[in-house]
Amino acid sequence: MVTHVPSEEYGDERGALLSFLEEQRGGIRRSLLGLTDEQAAAKPSASELSLGGLLKHVAEVEQGWIARAKGEGPAVEREASNWHECFALVGDETVASQLAYWEKVAAETEAFARSVPSLDETFPLPDQPWFPPEGRVSVRWVLLHLIRETARHAGHADIIRESLDGKTAFELVALAGQ
Repeated sequence: MVTHVPSEEYGDERGALLSFLEEQRGGIRRSLLGLTDEQAAAKPSASELSLGGLLKHVAEVEQGWIARAKGEGPAVEREASNWHECFALVGDETVASQLAYWEKVAAETEAFARSVPSLDETFPLPDQPWFPPEGRVSVRWVLLHLIRETARHAGHADIIRESLDGKTAFELVALAGQ
């Protein structure tokens, strides 16, 4: 569900991008309100997606892209053997622990976005077959990509939540007091 994103201070592109990213994070967080870890792990459709898995995925993706922009590797390296764990809570992972982790990641994203001298600064794309060889992207691109990625999965989260208990984004916004 779309919530109002306050207008940035005139010319504050970083603030605007970060506000839109936070709006989309809120959609995923709201989809988890009032659910147990078992409900968040449910897969109510033919898809393998669950709310807990989406939460973990978006936090991991955001952390990985910001790490790459800083010239670091992601906290978790994914490959064919562990890719499936990107969309599921495993071991002692819980919704609460993933929400806390994502909050930390979001703070790191904001600090990084506000600290770079220019959103035009670039960094190399990973050496993976789906990226162009020797490709580069800007910090602006990363923020736009994270908005797109998070918004896409916020839409999935809306559908999954409604399939679980009939609650819609409108009800969840009211439940969250927003």
